[in-house]
Amino acid sequence: MASDDVLIITGASTGIGAATARAASRAGYRLVLAARSADKLEALAQELGGDERARAVATDVTDWEANEALVAAAIEAFGRVDAVFANAGFGASRGWLEETPDHWRDMVLTNVLGAAYTVRAAIPALKETKGHVFLTGSVAGRRALPGSLYSATKHAVHAMGEAIRADLNDTGIRTTIIAPGMVETPFFDSKPSIEALQPEDVAAAVMYAIAQPRRVDVNEVLLRPTAQPG
Repeated sequence: MASDDVLIITGASTGIGAATARAASRAGYRLVLAARSADKLEALAQELGGDERARAVATDVTDWEANEALVAAAIEAFGRVDAVFANAGFGASRGWLEETPDHWRDMVLTNVLGAAYTVRAAIPALKETKGHVFLTGSVAGRRALPGSLYSATKHAVHAMGEAIRADLNDTGIRTTIIAPGMVETPFFDSKPSIEALQPEDVAAAVMYAIAQPRRVDVNEVLLRPTAQPG
């Protein structure tokens, strides 16, 4: 993709989203950064060049109108959308009697419906550019983890990615699921017990897929820490 292409990233204020924003910025992308944390988001946008190169848009991805406004902000700022990374999400403790029902509800809405809303809002603009859809899946979306509703949400994201790919197959839009194992991010309350992936490792997978010739659609990148047993 050419320099100055426009990438929307949700969940951009920390972790994988922020690392991908920095990697894409180095590659010449203009960025529209979305998250609920407006202060962190604005600081990152300023770090990556301010209004000429990066815009911060406080967004709750579970709100359909907020996703529409996010895409509209990208088009107003930069005139186009070349890629969208539906990355916003969070987890929950394992165990069917852990967490609260409200926590479960918010997680399912964010991880599944939020991702679907973000992609839906972006598709008309992506059709204009023959762009690229990215979704954050997980190794947990490839095998069921004991007592993990989070794992179920990521299975849904993997199914969503393939459903989107098949639906958009004749439009020129590419679809990639980025499926990491354990990553050392604020996602975890404590430091992982093994040498986990760094957010920059996952960002590199995004940049690999987006840099391929348009005839190449990398549908899934699954990456684990070397020490992760399963």
